[in-house]
Amino acid sequence: MRSGFNSIFLVIFLLLLDIHVFQAVRTMVYMSAPRVRNISYILYWSVSILCLVTVALLPYLKWETWPSHIRSYVITIIMCLVIAKLLVAVFLLIDDLRRGVVWLIRKFSSEKPVVAEGVVNGLTRSQFLNRLGLIAGGGLLGTLMYGFSNKYNYRVHKLKLAFKNLPASFKGMRIVQISDIHSGSFANREAVLKGIQLINSQKADLVLFTGDLVNDRADEMKHWMDVFSQIKAPMGVYSTLGNHDYGDYYPWPDKTPNGYSAMQHANLERLKSIHGELGWKLMMNENVILERNGERIALLGVENWSALKRFPRYGDLKRAYEGVSHIPFKILMSHDPTHWDAQIRPEFPDIALTLAGHTHGMQFGVEIPGLKWSPAQYFYKEWAGLYKSGDQHLYVNRGFGFLGYPGRVGVLPEITVIELA
Repeated sequence: MRSGFNSIFLVIFLLLLDIHVFQAVRTMVYMSAPRVRNISYILYWSVSILCLVTVALLPYLKWETWPSHIRSYVITIIMCLVIAKLLVAVFLLIDDLRRGVVWLIRKFSSEKPVVAEGVVNGLTRSQFLNRLGLIAGGGLLGTLMYGFSNKYNYRVHKLKLAFKNLPASFKGMRIVQISDIHSGSFANREAVLKGIQLINSQKADLVLFTGDLVNDRADEMKHWMDVFSQIKAPMGVYSTLGNHDYGDYYPWPDKTPNGYSAMQHANLERLKSIHGELGWKLMMNENVILERNGERIALLGVENWSALKRFPRYGDLKRAYEGVSHIPFKILMSHDPTHWDAQIRPEFPDIALTLAGHTHGMQFGVEIPGLKWSPAQYFYKEWAGLYKSGDQHLYVNRGFGFLGYPGRVGVLPEITVIELA
């Protein structure tokens, strides 16, 4: 009942937004031929009404039970349209404020000055702002829609890192890092298989997965076991858990008032076993010693640990560190990059390399020579790529999969190859 009531207010808001933005559309085409105007109006209101009807009916369609990829597309398209229209509305608001100021000057000035509307490139200021708003909103909408085609467009990022404490036998060792698979979002088996083949083609000595195998539930992996079990490496495949792996965001029907759910607990235990069935060694606040020619390095893996209160903190780095203080070179897998500044650097300065994921680079941004930007940087100090402090390094993988928005713009899905030197 409450969700239906909320949807009514949302529909009213969206309808008012549609009416407001339509003024810009009408201004844009008012000098066009009648046929062009009619087509523009019909197209605008057909899409808008379809969006409004969908939003109004969502509470009654049990959309939570839809296949995840269909649900994500429907919700994302609606959100893209709303965001684009809100951007147009910003420009219209600027024009409304400008015209309001002009009206006040004319009304209260004793000299009754004549304030010219002004012309920019043959357009009045209002026409210019309306068109600029439509271009900005349409450009954003087109960009987000284009991003749908990039969600399986895997990119290999290669880097060579030198460490003074690295034993000679491990120089030249190749590590592949992947992160944030989110198997519940996948719908294209062939595309994902190409990503797995790309991973194996790197001929890594060691493969490390830094969490978020699923969105919420272990059964999301049911149709992907034979795909991800193909990932192999001579020194093994190791993994950790991410915040989504615990099922904390899923509405388990048996959850008690104190937050316990037997179904959620069983789901987590099943997910842990899946790692083993894939042939991966799940690191639960523990470590393993890797040997070459009698020389050793330590690999540590912790459960999810975040410095942000909205994410769970199950990791225990002190426990994972036990028994390896004498090993000169250590690699840590920790899903959330905020762990690095909050605990790893200040308390464990001998951990040379930390591998994280989690941010996805917000799946939206610009990464070109001389410019690296994403909304993720306003939430995370370290959000994508390599970071260094003294002798310590952090690498934040941009994610193999996707969540929520079924696409990528600028920040593409990543397979990281690190060569130790």
